Amino acid sequence: MPNQSIRTYLTTKWALAYLLASLFLLFASTIGISFGSVSVPIPVLMQIIGKEIFHLPISADPDVMLTNIVMNIRLPRVLLAGLVGACLAIAGAAFQGLLRNPLADPYTLGISSGASVGAVVTLFLNISLPFIGLYTLPALSILCSVITIFCVLTFAKKMDRSMKVETIILTGIIFSSFLSAFISLMIALTGEELRQIIGWLMGSVSMRGWNYIGIILPFFIIGSLILIMNTRELNAMTFGEDRAKHLGVDVQRRKMWILIAGSILTGAAVAVSGTIGFVGLVIPHLVRRIWGPDHRHLLPLSLLVGSGFLILADLVARTIIAPSELPIGVITSLIGAPAFALILLRRRRVGRTDA
Repeated sequence: MPNQSIRTYLTTKWALAYLLASLFLLFASTIGISFGSVSVPIPVLMQIIGKEIFHLPISADPDVMLTNIVMNIRLPRVLLAGLVGACLAIAGAAFQGLLRNPLADPYTLGISSGASVGAVVTLFLNISLPFIGLYTLPALSILCSVITIFCVLTFAKKMDRSMKVETIILTGIIFSSFLSAFISLMIALTGEELRQIIGWLMGSVSMRGWNYIGIILPFFIIGSLILIMNTRELNAMTFGEDRAKHLGVDVQRRKMWILIAGSILTGAAVAVSGTIGFVGLVIPHLVRRIWGPDHRHLLPLSLLVGSGFLILADLVARTIIAPSELPIGVITSLIGAPAFALILLRRRRVGRTDA
């Protein structure tokens, strides 16, 4: 009987958690599409969505201008922001579990710096590959992010065949520092493209359109599925690699899959939106504090909350000083940096208490 009560409680707890996270995402998406320089009333928004997406019979056709704003500007922007936030948050949750450190995020391993190098080189040299043209920037960014993680893993394996977490983190810091210096060199040598490069590095989902959603979506699906398929192994590795081995987990293989999946997600996000920090740090930590460390639920809940968070951050970025627009990376940093400091202070106090 007690076991039945516990199962009922857990089922209710997780059902409520997913409901709240989904409602948060729905709320963020609705106001993200509705608010802006031209407001779209929510009833009108529902009519436009019903007619244009679900092809429902509408008695009165919505205004053509509002339809164009929703379908060609707001909706793709909100969807892109949501996908980027979801990619960064679920990757951050996975890296924090893998590295057993709540201060870890997708940028710890230098993946973001690698993707940024690909973008900066593309802008600096004005590269345009045949057949893909406009998609040269995201394509090379994703390619460089994948190359970076393989370089990090190869170097870490040469330093330590067992590829311990500490070795991977140190290797990632080395590569991140080197690549950041390379980016700074490119910026110093840049002339007319300086504003474009700096704007891209600060992060934005403005004027990307439906094409960029098509670019990030397959990487989001593949990376998220790989991580969710490894949630039980992440739970085991949270208690240490030796304990996970005793539980029958192929630690090296699972670690490799998690790192590659996180790299795909982070690289795809950086490719289409630029560098957006702290989402992968703050959101998983917040979700873990509210609903616990079970990765079977932590990862999908982080995905939902991270998606809604970045949609709201983008809304603030484009409305707070309208008609001008702030880079979304500025908003996430203004929120994330104090949150990072609070997490660090709390860990230090807990450490003193334990001592």
